[in-house]
Amino acid sequence: MFSLTNKTTIITGGGSGIGKAIAELFGKQGANVFILDVDETGAQDTVDTIKSAGGTAAFFKCNIGSPKETADIIENIAAKTSSIEIIINNAGIAHVGTVESTTDADFDRLISVNVKGVFHIVRSALPYMKEKGGSILNMASIASTVGIPDRFAYSMTKGAVVGMTLSIAKDYLKYNIRCNCISPARVHTPFVDGFLAKNYPGREEEMFKKLSATQPIGRMGRPDEIAFLALYLCSDEASFITGCDYPIDGGFSRLNN
Repeated sequence: MFSLTNKTTIITGGGSGIGKAIAELFGKQGANVFILDVDETGAQDTVDTIKSAGGTAAFFKCNIGSPKETADIIENIAAKTSSIEIIINNAGIAHVGTVESTTDADFDRLISVNVKGVFHIVRSALPYMKEKGGSILNMASIASTVGIPDRFAYSMTKGAVVGMTLSIAKDYLKYNIRCNCISPARVHTPFVDGFLAKNYPGREEEMFKKLSATQPIGRMGRPDEIAFLALYLCSDEASFITGCDYPIDGGFSRLNN
């Protein structure tokens, strides 16, 4: 079950956190993994880990906010593999702020990566997916459906990801291309550690416990827990699932009072 043998898989943001966990798990399941990231060191480490476990992986440095750069790399991958079966749009950036404190530059930066990045990847990959079909998985967030303080621009971009997911799923059913998204709550990644160190120096442990306690299950998620859901949704076992947004949030969106 859940075999991805020889399936060409493109994962954005695979150099750390959730993307790294997904890439390594997919590599173990036999996928031919291609990581697109701006973090050369992190991405190469992921590639090395996959290869050391007997898997197949490669890395392309890519700014997904650039339509030409993205299209050129996708074309390069397709030329090497002849087809693309799985796309995982994981790369994204965060922002803290209300509508009043969000600058135009912040707004444009989040749109470029979180929204246009998904658009550029999917638009470039679809021509190579139509013949055989495949699966597209987008990383949204519970911030797209639950009000979270000081996350105006981030929430807006993740809402757009959910909307794009539904539209793609509808338009490409006839090509046997499924499209779903995952909406995690807080997941313990290097980003969280960096955020705490930057904003709460000397209080990292205290704030980590406070953030963990906001989820009814009593802790943050782990990257591998998100990766397991991603594996299911991209596998043939999920062939009857498309156009869905899956919260994976320790009860945050439904059980908080």
